[in-house]
Amino acid sequence: MQAFILTRYGGPDAAELREVPRPRAARGEVLVRVEAAGLNPVDYKTREGMLKAVQRYRLPAVMGNELSGVVEALGDGVTSFKPGDRVFARMPKGAMGGLAEYAVVPEQFLAKMPASIDFSTAAGVPLAGLTALQALRDELHVGRGSRIFIPGGAGGVGTFAIQLAKWLGAEVTTTASPRGRALVEELGADMVIDYTKERFEERLRNMDGAFDLLGGETLLKSFGVVKRGGKVVSIAGMPEPETARKDLGRGLLLSTLFWFASYRIRAVARKHSVAYRYLFMHPDGAELAELAALIDAKTVRPVIDRVFALKDVAEAFVYLESGRAKGKVVVEIGDRSDG
Repeated sequence: MQAFILTRYGGPDAAELREVPRPRAARGEVLVRVEAAGLNPVDYKTREGMLKAVQRYRLPAVMGNELSGVVEALGDGVTSFKPGDRVFARMPKGAMGGLAEYAVVPEQFLAKMPASIDFSTAAGVPLAGLTALQALRDELHVGRGSRIFIPGGAGGVGTFAIQLAKWLGAEVTTTASPRGRALVEELGADMVIDYTKERFEERLRNMDGAFDLLGGETLLKSFGVVKRGGKVVSIAGMPEPETARKDLGRGLLLSTLFWFASYRIRAVARKHSVAYRYLFMHPDGAELAELAALIDAKTVRPVIDRVFALKDVAEAFVYLESGRAKGKVVVEIGDRSDG
């Protein structure tokens, strides 16, 4: 089968399309014939070696962290799926494997994909959708009447976050360029700040929480717009000690490393009496099933920016890394139809 293989850590030439053996489903696993795979910033950060302190892969390794496809075969003990089921998944953090014609996925990470969308659209849901859901519901505890700031709302995670925050009952403020404004308004944002002309820190005060998608100065300034006792959750800043314990199941060594790495951010948070949390989302088939129901109910609409063929996966990475995408970038695997 064809697969996009990470051969070493480095730039774009560190990964390539190769012929590799088809995997087999072990006990508790499902073999999926992959129809499409979503791309995410974590993919190129992994390729560049930026996440080696968190997760080292045994190279060569098949890349890709999310997929949609059709169940091909079942490992022993699998009871929730049958051959022919249309499914989607966020791959195990320690394995990847979505950018290939076939992939094996633990049963608990799979869900039946929404009936109302095609494979390419479904492939863009798992990582970004689960990240937004877990950040908003589990970490920020967003509920009816919450005032939430989501900078960078037109990106892959942002498009899900705006819609899920509205579903949870929040009033949502986001930032966008003039090109992205119509999209975030269509998704339900209550206030849109044009970051090319305005500074959000001069317009916002006393937000209940912020979901930071951009990091850097945006993250640091977000603490100043959240009320005392509020919380900022980031997927783009520096991990803090709780990340090592809660998200990664790691011990004192990594917690200490993250303590030093996040010191400046945590100091700014303390200055404003605001809590800080860096989130590594976790795969979860039950939560994916929730997202599928919300999509079929038209409560959430996945936003796909561009779809590339597998032969053009290197070009897809270049486009993803350019930062121009509004919504998700997806790679179709092969020329099969959605039927």
